[in-house]
Amino acid sequence: MRVVLQRVSRAQVRVAGETVGEVGRGFVALVGFAPHDSEETLGGMADKILQLRLFSDSEDKMNLALADVNGGVLVVSQFTLYGDASKGRRPSFIGAAPPEQARALYDRFVVIMKERAGGIPIATGQFQAQMDVELVNDGPVTLMLEK
Repeated sequence: MRVVLQRVSRAQVRVAGETVGEVGRGFVALVGFAPHDSEETLGGMADKILQLRLFSDSEDKMNLALADVNGGVLVVSQFTLYGDASKGRRPSFIGAAPPEQARALYDRFVVIMKERAGGIPIATGQFQAQMDVELVNDGPVTLMLEK
């Protein structure tokens, strides 16, 4: 599982001009899945995202987590995180889970995030849709996570 996590002031995702998910302060999590991902992988990543301390405290140190700042998470599927452009000019996506498996992993990941969120709002994009993701970086702070 690969995640690009961006700290944001606000974010929304639209499909065909209609907003399907949005958050205020928090994270946008672009998530991609591999064929070997498991329940353990999904749970570990959910815990990592929900507990990461990427928000500044009163001393301007990254010491606060989502729950401390009343933040939310916008989870957006992104199979292109498994794009390999090391050869040629057209990326290969052979490392990504096939669509049926990826959909099941994405759906399960969202359920796990909501179960473990403890009141943190979890919003989503729409799997396998052409999405317009709009966000305002807070920082910018962006991390790449992999399990």
